[in-house]
Amino acid sequence: MCCAAQTANERQARQMFDDIYHKVFGSEGATLHYAVNIIGLYKTEGTIWYKGKKSKFIDEKYDAYNDGVNYWRAERKKKEVLVYSMNDEDRDKYASKFKFEPDNYHYSISRDDKGYWITLTAKKGVKGIKEAIVLLDLKHRHPQSIRLKVGIFHTTIKITNFRTGGISDQLFVFDKRRYADYTLVDKRKKS
Repeated sequence: MCCAAQTANERQARQMFDDIYHKVFGSEGATLHYAVNIIGLYKTEGTIWYKGKKSKFIDEKYDAYNDGVNYWRAERKKKEVLVYSMNDEDRDKYASKFKFEPDNYHYSISRDDKGYWITLTAKKGVKGIKEAIVLLDLKHRHPQSIRLKVGIFHTTIKITNFRTGGISDQLFVFDKRRYADYTLVDKRKKS
């Protein structure tokens, strides 16, 4: 199947998006603080660390560690640790709604005094995220916010304290001693 040639705007948008995407999910790693309010239904803020396929989340309700093999979620209120295989969609009720493949979108870019606005519009048939608008600052091209449209809902994720590199692999290792008084529930599927 032949595709239409990309415009200069589309190429620039995709190049800038790919650059920041690889900074966040690449081998050097990245960290950021986020705040999200999904139309008053779900509000949280926390800190995320990424490095390749590994991640760590700390928010108001739980700590989550993904060491590249297993996903550990420590729920503070319940004093319970749930462990899943890394790719198990059951580990997070929002995970399947926010799956993202960069090639599933059309890209465009604009600029104003606030920064670079990269708009991603889902190609026909793509499920989950229908549109994302990423704001990058003018000086460093670091993410400032992401506005997502999933179904009929829109939400904006505010991003602060973005930093790349210097992320140790040890950060993603679940420390069982720290949660010794929590109940461990193993949800990994046996094969």
